[in-house]
Amino acid sequence: MSGSDSISPTAHYTGHVWGRHGLSDPHLATVEGRVLFDSLRPLMALSRTLGGGSLEPYLLSRHAAIDALLERAIEDRGVSQVIEVACGLSPRGWRFAERHGDRLTYVETDLPPMAARKREALERMGSVSDHHRVEDLDALADSGPASLAAVASGLDPDAGLAIVTEGLLGYLPLDAVREIWTRFATTLSGFRAGVYFSDLPLGGMQPPQVRAFRVLLSAFVRGRVHLHFETAPEAESALRAAGFASATLHSAPSVVPETRGPGSGWAHIIEASSR
Repeated sequence: MSGSDSISPTAHYTGHVWGRHGLSDPHLATVEGRVLFDSLRPLMALSRTLGGGSLEPYLLSRHAAIDALLERAIEDRGVSQVIEVACGLSPRGWRFAERHGDRLTYVETDLPPMAARKREALERMGSVSDHHRVEDLDALADSGPASLAAVASGLDPDAGLAIVTEGLLGYLPLDAVREIWTRFATTLSGFRAGVYFSDLPLGGMQPPQVRAFRVLLSAFVRGRVHLHFETAPEAESALRAAGFASATLHSAPSVVPETRGPGSGWAHIIEASSR
């Protein structure tokens, strides 16, 4: 993520999608997001005409599936703390803070420019508190004040912790993904319960329309968009090698069947536990 300002355009795009579907607050919507969304409308329409899906059902399905798995971890696995890495303009922290109040500590993190923008928006929404805050974090930092270890040090090791990423991994090379997973597993092992949730596109599950879209998206964000693994077992093995005790990849519609639609089946969600 260091120097990866190219991730920001898609943060604006997804922020607009959440707002269009009533999942977000207007303070988290941006002009940039609306312009980007409108600019991709012709491509999405062409994909649907050719029998493929579109980006919106994919984004909504993965978002809902991560929400559902995180809610389950809070209710059933003792998770009372969340760190969302590269949060962008996601409304998840706001929604979970509203739902759970002071029973949940939700820490949203991103690189300083996006973190500042998110913090300002949440302050206008009245959602910043001791239990819902935004901190600077560079997911590739091994140490220092902007590292995951520094952010996690302010949390209670006797309580459960979830780490969440959404829309991040595809922008990073495989070596960086493996390093991040190792860092996540190490951090989570220091808590009473630890679980990691993230979307992870699989190369073997991408139809031609999606592969063509990813080529366009790579140009759009001025960097390569990666497909690191072809199959779920391959990814699960890599997660265990990074230090997780168990790892499962879920098809997003299998977690939230009500989100089934053209493109939703492209989304796969990691659930990895530290114990």
